[in-house]
Amino acid sequence: MEGMTVGRGVRATHAVAVPLITAGAGAGVGIVALETMRFTFPEAAPFRLTLGGALPAFDLAYETYGALNAARDNAILLIHALTGDAHAAGRHGADDRKAGWWEPLIGPGRPLDTEKYFIVCANALGGCAGSTGPCSPNPATGRPWGREFPLIAVQDLVRAQRLLIDRLGIRRLAAVIGGSLGGMQALEWAVRYPVLLGRVGIIAAAGRLDPQGIALNEVGRRAIMLDPRWRGGDYAPGEGPDEGLAVARMVGTVTYHSKESMAMRFGRRPARRPVSRPTLGGAFDVEGYLHHHGDALVARFDAHSYLRQTRAMDLYDVAEGRGSEGWALRTVRARVLTVGIRSDWLFTPQHVRDLNEALVAAGADATYRELDSPHGHDAFLKEWEMLDPLVRQLLD
Repeated sequence: MEGMTVGRGVRATHAVAVPLITAGAGAGVGIVALETMRFTFPEAAPFRLTLGGALPAFDLAYETYGALNAARDNAILLIHALTGDAHAAGRHGADDRKAGWWEPLIGPGRPLDTEKYFIVCANALGGCAGSTGPCSPNPATGRPWGREFPLIAVQDLVRAQRLLIDRLGIRRLAAVIGGSLGGMQALEWAVRYPVLLGRVGIIAAAGRLDPQGIALNEVGRRAIMLDPRWRGGDYAPGEGPDEGLAVARMVGTVTYHSKESMAMRFGRRPARRPVSRPTLGGAFDVEGYLHHHGDALVARFDAHSYLRQTRAMDLYDVAEGRGSEGWALRTVRARVLTVGIRSDWLFTPQHVRDLNEALVAAGADATYRELDSPHGHDAFLKEWEMLDPLVRQLLD
């Protein structure tokens, strides 16, 4: 697809989907060949941030699937979780072994039907997958922002997404859907912009993170900042606190599983492949798994972005500045589906049910459903057969 001009002086190029197989019911979007996948937002005034500071301009990386209709009201905003990115569906080439993170749910005939909906997924502001973040050049110095990059709040992530939606020419969103940190953003969308969206899917998330979740995020951040290569946050790209970031990811990975999933997948088996770190007296399979995921995140993510995205999750409270949760939720006009996961201990089912009950008490049309899955928090990235009817229910 050729680039198109949207809004004042902003050139955008959408993702181009080339089917891998003959299109039909259930087919995916195929090969997503990306050209330029960024919007630049040069505003008349700086983009002021909730927690202080401002960005003089910023980029948002994004992908789209399907086409915007003439009424410009068939768009669905899909929001990724903590370390996700804009690549939600398809593959970037015939030899790409990894499809987008919600691939089984996106495409013709699938719940997020690209013959009916225009799906938009953007990398979070403050991230490191194309959107402006700590690795981006600071216009004032020409060098990467690094430790000078300001704290980003969930409210800022949503406000940046709103600018993208406006610049794409979308008049109204059919739905906003997100899981985990993305689910917090979906809730903020429903509260902040009630008339701009028709439906909201909040999966494995609530209006605030509990103290245990904050504590575990802090363990990860502390591991990063105690790494000798942290250097007070003043490190060159590619020379940062890899060991600390890997440990932070290992801690996070444990929270995404459950006792059931750990037992089912690993038991007490010895490691089936060499582990990447020294161990005492041999290695368990689960240790090798954690080492692998730590190393994998280091290869694609920046420590400063990890610090800021986890802190955004910690600090978010839907009631902040709105008097109370009840008063905040009174603004919601969209139909809401909240989804808990039976074995999730990061955002427990009760945590999600409590949000749903608060929404109903505030007058919202909200329904709670639960994934009966042993796979913990990560079930929203695995349980496709369970998620399929729920997403269809939301959009019906």
